[in-house]
Amino acid sequence: MEGEVRCDPMKVTSTAIPDVLLLELEYFDDDRGRFVRHWDAGLWAAHDVGPFVQDNVSHSGPRVLRGLHFQTKAPQGKLVSVVAGRIYDVVVDIRRESRTYGQWVGVDLSADEPRQLWVPPGFAHGFCVPEGAATVHYRCTTAYDPDHQDGIRWDCPELNIDWPIDAPVLSERDRGWPSLSGH
Repeated sequence: MEGEVRCDPMKVTSTAIPDVLLLELEYFDDDRGRFVRHWDAGLWAAHDVGPFVQDNVSHSGPRVLRGLHFQTKAPQGKLVSVVAGRIYDVVVDIRRESRTYGQWVGVDLSADEPRQLWVPPGFAHGFCVPEGAATVHYRCTTAYDPDHQDGIRWDCPELNIDWPIDAPVLSERDRGWPSLSGH
């Protein structure tokens, strides 16, 4: 562990949906622990990630599923990081003109592995906590607007998302979203 440096300074990989990016962050381990740079405006901007206007943090218990959320006016881009625990993060392309419309990508994110997921504007986003608890930090490109929030059912048969949990803990709002075709 002494003096180990990983990922200089950031490795960016496209997912199965090319606009959705996985960012492996530079980190420094030594006998004191770990240091991770979570944000550098110039470095992230070079990859067309951002700019951001709002930061959010959510803490969720085991089997909690949040999503699939999006905003109809001023769609949000999100840069998602896990600061404690582990999540399975899902992104759905809801841009009707896109060749990947209706496709989804799922990525494991963990505090043990310093990575971020870039969810560009025009995508629905959700995540679940397979075990334990998780704290998620996400930066948003637009401010949350409760008058223009919307969502898609987590178990939408059109999407057939392979969530790693059964019978998730959901909010009332998330239970009531329509399927993709209901939009």
